[in-house]
Amino acid sequence: MPATPGDGPTLYPRAVWFPAPLTVEIRDEPLRPPGPGEILVRAERSAISAGTEMLVYRGQIPPETTLDLPTLAGSFRFPIKYGYASVGTVVALGQGVAGVAVGQRVFCLHPHQTVYTLLSDLAWPLPDGILPERAVLAANLETALNALLDVPVRLGERVAIFGQGIVGLLIGLLARRNGAGRVAVVDPFARRRTLALGLGANAALDASSLSPPELAEALAEACGGRPDVVYEASGSPAALQSALDAVADEGTVTVCSWYGTKPVALELGGRFHRGRIRLRSTQVGRVPPELAGRWSFERRRAAVLELLAVLPVDQMVTHRVPFEDAATAYRLVAEQPEETVQVVLTYDNADPTTESVRAAETVTADRHGPPAEHPPAEPRPVDQASAEPQPAERAR
Repeated sequence: MPATPGDGPTLYPRAVWFPAPLTVEIRDEPLRPPGPGEILVRAERSAISAGTEMLVYRGQIPPETTLDLPTLAGSFRFPIKYGYASVGTVVALGQGVAGVAVGQRVFCLHPHQTVYTLLSDLAWPLPDGILPERAVLAANLETALNALLDVPVRLGERVAIFGQGIVGLLIGLLARRNGAGRVAVVDPFARRRTLALGLGANAALDASSLSPPELAEALAEACGGRPDVVYEASGSPAALQSALDAVADEGTVTVCSWYGTKPVALELGGRFHRGRIRLRSTQVGRVPPELAGRWSFERRRAAVLELLAVLPVDQMVTHRVPFEDAATAYRLVAEQPEETVQVVLTYDNADPTTESVRAAETVTADRHGPPAEHPPAEPRPVDQASAEPQPAERAR
């Protein structure tokens, strides 16, 4: 039933904002009942991106960059409301919405917010059985899938992956699913290397203890020869040079990272030139043009949802932090990357209550209130049993 404005209790959702670099506020937001083609969603979980989102948090995005989602607010000059991996339940529909029902769980390209209205096209109805903490990885899995659509892994090929954050881990899972002969990963943090090995990587290297030539040699040894394809997903400009040094002649280095304002210096003479090494960017905003006749955004989304149902991704969530203490979550990701893989915000105790959200079906509001204040809470790691890597069953 469409949400209709009218008299009733007033509800102000709350959202995470960055008023300045390295600063987090929880602000009240005006609630707008869904209009034509829109839905109202109550959040259950949202994922903090350790890549692009942390560039935004640190102020490392060129300030003139335009926002690429209608759900974002502000600008990269600050303040800004940013995020793109929220899972929640639909509580109201606007006129003309089809394909999603009240009470259905959806993944949404939306910032961290307790309740929000958005176009139904930006929400992915989730199949039964995909729980919220698995579903919040949908955007990163879409990024990983697009990387392999841009630069496929052929049966038996040697693959190296720099960076074992969420995107790097997912690329490894997909590469093995594609039939990679050997997969070697590079990451400075022991927890991530251990997780990668548990998910099926053949070798996990710590580049911090190796010179660039030693790292290239170690990767060649781990892969049984220089890797045919290297994916750079670490976000470190120095890693891109190491990837070029390691890849085989005629091989491809795929840049999955967005470096933001960080300078990238590369040596493109010598072996890069004579070895005919290919350097390719991948970005999830477009389907590879050579596949456009067959692969649409809808097909890619369907593939992501199928993969989410079968890939061993649950163990990638290492910390859960209540929404009210989002500032702690961002500090955790920024200051303790050796301890974190995926940090998730939980909304179990966040207002609005379910009853209050239902009242939003007949309410409009136009107030933007001051930041809400809440006592700090400790982040909650997952239980040790679920944090330990298990053998792989096969993944903005």
